[in-house]
Amino acid sequence: MTPALIGFAVMLLLAFGRVPIALAMALTGFGGLAILKGINPAMSSVAATIWESGFQITLSVIPLFILMGNFVTKAGMARELYRAAHAFVGHLRGGLAMATIMACAGFGAICGSSIATAATMTKVAYPSMKEVGYSDELATGAIAGGGTLGILIPPSTIMVIYGIMTETNIGKLFAAGVLPGILAVVLLCLAVQFIAWRNPAAGPRDRRASWGERLTAVREIWGVVVLFAVVMGGIYGGLFTATEGAGIGAFGAFLFALARRTLSWKILYEVLTESARTTAMLFMILIGALIFANFINFTSMPNDLRDFVARYQISPTMVMVAICVIYVILGTAMEELSMILLTVPIFFPLVVGLGFDPVWFGIIIVVVVEIGLISPPVGMNMFVVRSLLPSVSTATIFRGVTPFAIADVVRLAILVAFPPIALWLPTALKL
Repeated sequence: MTPALIGFAVMLLLAFGRVPIALAMALTGFGGLAILKGINPAMSSVAATIWESGFQITLSVIPLFILMGNFVTKAGMARELYRAAHAFVGHLRGGLAMATIMACAGFGAICGSSIATAATMTKVAYPSMKEVGYSDELATGAIAGGGTLGILIPPSTIMVIYGIMTETNIGKLFAAGVLPGILAVVLLCLAVQFIAWRNPAAGPRDRRASWGERLTAVREIWGVVVLFAVVMGGIYGGLFTATEGAGIGAFGAFLFALARRTLSWKILYEVLTESARTTAMLFMILIGALIFANFINFTSMPNDLRDFVARYQISPTMVMVAICVIYVILGTAMEELSMILLTVPIFFPLVVGLGFDPVWFGIIIVVVVEIGLISPPVGMNMFVVRSLLPSVSTATIFRGVTPFAIADVVRLAILVAFPPIALWLPTALKL
């Protein structure tokens, strides 16, 4: 285990020294393999990893879902989702914050990115909440907390990467994320209600919409419903694979944006450029993590962890609790994708060896990553909101997300205690 621990220390030193995380993992992995196996085998391993990552057909699902999310954003679907949720719950105390969370869940179902969800809902929901008189703490906390749903409600880029790394069925992962996603919406809305109960001025009521306005708002979201139903229904129904579903979803989102006259040649260029940039960033991190994982797998660390658990007869539940604590701590200092790619090769063999379901473990990882997205000092969703709202202080956003982070910790505890919440739907669909 010693070479692996030294490798981790070197990688973290490079990362804290402002070396890009992808390069830090790649350099450490290559150096470790060179020391343990020799320079030529190390170079061959790195070359094979880069080649396989670039030409693995299943990885094409990543840029396609990213492209789908960018087209959906340009089509203005997030605004329609927010209006629909606003029409039904806006008259309640804290209702606009709850509408924001519900809209985040709906947008996450056709976007797959937490950062994109938080950025979009900041532009859509924040002005409405400020107009009614919401406090900055509740408004930004609801946006940052609700934005995390983008990686849990399927389709999810993080789930795709986890599925590819662990050879877990992506369709099962998508189905497993539905009920935990609904549970997340309920708990986040309860957090809003708690805040509004303690300080009614933080989330004042808006006017009650008529049933006519509500029906109009519901009719406006038909595009979101159709896109989600076609992509997810096709995957669950066995009509096409997740990769093919991503392609169909990207093309469908393109058609919606085109039909709504929100696309110009300039905007199309921006969408394609942004999708290519995001894809390149993800693949660089993925390749670096795979090189580092090859080094870790060559050491005895995964087997040593299993032997340690067996030797001291530690209960599987306590092992899972310890892993969750480690993830939460890492989430306060690391970007979520890097954290998953770095730790899954270590923890996955241990978790599976203890008899846990890999689909359930994938959901647990996503939930822990969600907590990291709103945990200081590196919570990415908080900084996305902060960059778009320069008038709101970082301390205000930190205070605002605290109740939502607590709600996420409660959700994590529930899912750890009751795995069937995540596993019932994949089993019912016989995936």
